[in-house]
Amino acid sequence: MRKIIVCTFLTLDGVMQAPGGPDEDAGSGFKHGGWQKMVSDDEVGAAIAGWYQHSDAMLLGRKTYEIFASYWPSADPGNPFTDRMNSTHKYVASRTLTSLEWQNSTLLEGDVVDAVRMLRASDGGNINVVGSGDLAQTLMQHDLVDEYRLTIHPVIIGTGKRLFADGAIPTALEPVSVSTTKGGTVLGVYRPNGKPSYDSY
Repeated sequence: MRKIIVCTFLTLDGVMQAPGGPDEDAGSGFKHGGWQKMVSDDEVGAAIAGWYQHSDAMLLGRKTYEIFASYWPSADPGNPFTDRMNSTHKYVASRTLTSLEWQNSTLLEGDVVDAVRMLRASDGGNINVVGSGDLAQTLMQHDLVDEYRLTIHPVIIGTGKRLFADGAIPTALEPVSVSTTKGGTVLGVYRPNGKPSYDSY
């Protein structure tokens, strides 16, 4: 069985919206786009590259797919991520798209939960869910996330879309690896581990 891995950049207060630039996602009047660059460092890039080594596909929502498809096909070939992003297979969940132009992209048909269950049960390497907050939350609600790979950056935004939004299902997490870069970013890999337990002091 393939693993479904949520790979996300987060602020310290859990915001995942528009890390890459001011115009990336201005939905709901978000004014903090591009928050990641100034709080990132070389160790973050190296960790992200490592997270992709054992994955051979990405699972994207419509908005993230459109952002990536407008950038990566014409991106600098000297960027070590350009070839990987273009050559990796992309599975796209969308109710509105009818065709995909970016190479190696497949539109999921029918119910997204059923489609992801079939992908997860198929042969192949791990599948990374990149960005795609609404899709990630749907997968979490249906117990379809096998692992979280998070970069938690030392900045507080205060508003914006959060990965673990109100209504998230209570879940205990097993830390697989956790480290901190010289710039203060936490690189955390976690796996769901049942329900939280509760007690008092």
